Order: sequence, then C-alpha cells, then structure tokens
Amino acid sequence: MRRLPLRGRLALLIATAVAVAVALCATLSWFLVREQLYRELDRRLDALSGPPGGPMFDRRARDFAAQLAACADGRTDPGAGLRPPAPYDVVQLVTPDGRACAVPNGGTLEITGADRAVAAGTSAEARHDGSGTTADGEAVDVRVITRPIPVPEGRAGAVSYALRLDQVNRPLNDLALTLAAVAALGVLVSAGAGLMIARASLRPVDELTGVVEHIARTEDLDTRIPAQGADEIARLSRAFNTMTAALAASRERQQRLITDAGHELRTPLTSLRTNIDLLLRSEETGRALPSGTRHRLLVSVQAQMRELSSLVGDLLELARPDEAAPAEEDVALHDVVGRAVDRARLRGPGLTVDAAAEPWFVRGEPSSLERAVVNVLDNAVKFSPSGGTVSVRLRGGELTVRDEGPGIPGAELPHVFERFWRSPSARSLPGSGLGLSIVARVVAEAGGTVVLEPAEGGGTLARLTFPGTPG
Repeated sequence: MRRLPLRGRLALLIATAVAVAVALCATLSWFLVREQLYRELDRRLDALSGPPGGPMFDRRARDFAAQLAACADGRTDPGAGLRPPAPYDVVQLVTPDGRACAVPNGGTLEITGADRAVAAGTSAEARHDGSGTTADGEAVDVRVITRPIPVPEGRAGAVSYALRLDQVNRPLNDLALTLAAVAALGVLVSAGAGLMIARASLRPVDELTGVVEHIARTEDLDTRIPAQGADEIARLSRAFNTMTAALAASRERQQRLITDAGHELRTPLTSLRTNIDLLLRSEETGRALPSGTRHRLLVSVQAQMRELSSLVGDLLELARPDEAAPAEEDVALHDVVGRAVDRARLRGPGLTVDAAAEPWFVRGEPSSLERAVVNVLDNAVKFSPSGGTVSVRLRGGELTVRDEGPGIPGAELPHVFERFWRSPSARSLPGSGLGLSIVARVVAEAGGTVVLEPAEGGGTLARLTFPGTPG
C-alpha cells in the first residue's frame, strides 16, 4: 500500500471503510430478518397447536393420550379415534421414557435431549431446529416445538409439532444474495466516489507541492501559497508561508552580515597591508626606516591586528545561532561588573571610573555577560573626555553606566543596537559597530532589557536590567 500514491491510498481507504460498513449493515440486516422470520414461525406453531390447557390442545390431548397408551402397551394399532394433524408438516409423540411414538400420517422426527426432558416432566417446553421425515417420506429441516400432554394415571408424555424451515431458509437465501449484490455495488460506487473525493481533497496539496517544487528549483523564497479558509491545508499553507518568510529574512540578514563584515574588514586589512608593504620594501631595498617611523608602523600593525581579532570575535558571537547558546549557570553579576570595571580603568587611564555594585545573581553564561558589560563600559570610556568620570551602579538587578561624553542624538538612538551601525561622529574612532549588538543579544538571552538614553547634564546613560535574586 505504501507504493501507491497518496490519492490511491485515500481512495482505497474510503472504499475499504465503505465496504466494511456495508458488510456490517448487510450482516446485521440478515440476522435481524432471520430473527423476525423465526419469531413468525414460532408464532404460527403456537397458533396452530393452541396454548396448553386451551380447547384445541385439550381435544387433541385425548387422542394423543390414547396413542401414548397404545405405544406404552406395545400395540402398533393406534386406534380409529386419532385423526392426522393436517396443519403440521410433522407431528410425533414422545413417551415418558424418551422413545418416539408415531402418529398416523404424522411423519417422524429426531428426538433431542430437550424433547426427552419435556416428556419426562422436567421441562415445560422445548423449541429448536431439527430434521425429520414427512408422511410422504421426504426428508426436511424443521422448526420443532415440544410440549407436555396429560396422560391418565399420572403418567407424562409430550408431543412435538414441526413446520418446514424452507419458509425461513428460502427468504434468507434470497436476502443473502440480494445483500451481497447490493454490497458489491456499494463497494464499486464507493471506490469511484473515493477516487473523486481524493482528487478533490488533494487538489490543494497538489498546488502546495507545485509551489514547493518551484521554490526548490528556483530558490525564490518570496513565492507565497494562497491560503484561504481554516482547514488543515490552509493552516499548512500559512505555516509554509511563515517558514519561507523566515528563511528569506534569515538569508537577507546573512547576506547583509557578510556584506557589512566585508566592508568593515576592508579598512583594517588595507591599512595592515600598507604598513607591512612599507616594512617589506624597506627591508628589500636596504634603506632602513627611521626608528620613530618604524615604531609607529609596528604600533599601527599591532593596533590593526587587535582590531581584526576583536572584529572576528564579534562576528563569531553574532553568527552563533540561538539554539547553540552556551550552557547557562548562576552568575554573580556584581563580580562580573567588578572585573569589567578593572578592565575599563586600564583602557582609560585618564578617566575616573566610579563603581558601586550590590550583590545580584542572574542566570546566564559568565563570559558572554562579562563581554556585554565590558562593551558598555568600553563605549563609555571611548566617548568620555580626558579627566571625565564614568559612573557605574548595580542596584536591584539594574546596571547603569553614565558617561560625560557628547551624548547620542535622539534621531540616532533607534539605530544604536543595529549591526555595524556607527554614528557619523564616531566613525573615526576604533570599533566595528558590533559591540552594542552583542550587548542587546546577551541581555535578551538572560531575559533582561537594555536601553540608551540622554543623561541629565550631558552624556549618555545605559540601563541594563537582569532578572535574578540578591542572594
């Protein structure tokens, strides 16, 4: 079945389900009709024989008693007073000891244990299917009812009445053939209907498949699938559209990252290549550079290498997928702030870094959190004037860093966390424009928020909030 296409499997499943339902209904109908026919046959037996104690039964009981007495005495002549019971196909008497006692023109029946129990007086009545022979010698299947009859001197006996089962079996056989034909026709019709239903139901799937194949062939992620309604296919179409939109956005971000990274790498690489070319040319020509010039070139090379290393590290941090986030642990944020402040003091020897940190523990990755705090402090050190003060405070899970620099214009504040974005006034300063992007990502991973805003009296105030506990 797995080798069949989805349309064929759906049609086959529909046809199978309908076939099973039709077969069950036909079988149930056959049994219901059979039960009704048997009830009707039993009703006829009751009506023809009359209830025990009724006038009809009592009149016949006298004849049956005489016949039973003759059988008990070993006489074969039942006597002239017994008339053949015309309404029945077969009639037979059963002696108290379980032997058959023939009725003139009554035929014979096979005696069962239920019949003997009635004749012995231990059972009130017996109804069952059986076989017998009519007075004409024809073997027939019959429905039998056996009832006790009174016998003189307290002796018991029973009489068995039987009607042919042909009046039940013949209609049942005809019904079985009819139901089989109807079931076969129903299966054929259901197979055709299932195929049409499968085609109509899978038409949206065919459209979806066509669009997916088109995207796989052309890599055009802007293609959208029409999604109408609220059924499963519409939900699948909308989910697929959402997926392709996310893939398109991811590819666009990747391309923009590559473009921006190439642009940012070009400047330090060009400067580094120029300085190294000057040093090599000096060595090749034998004309040594003045010691001051050579030192400045080496210092420039060292600075460019440091900038490249920082840029590569930032790119690796931003290129890390969200699902590959480092394992988290409980981190003492106040210790992280303390180490970052120590590094900031080394990078800004002409500045005053005023720090105060209350204990605060957060859930995160230690090195990433430290990198984020260091990036914020580096920006404050970079833009603070010589002799200025950088104020650092950690209270109740909120870290604030205030500098005394020129501040950030309000029109530029919405862009400060974008990758590679740098203020026009800061493009002459060292940096790649990735620091605050990393800060935003790390703080978001820790469940916090970060904002930059103008500080009172000038400068910039950075607010970083981290969910956590004081101890």
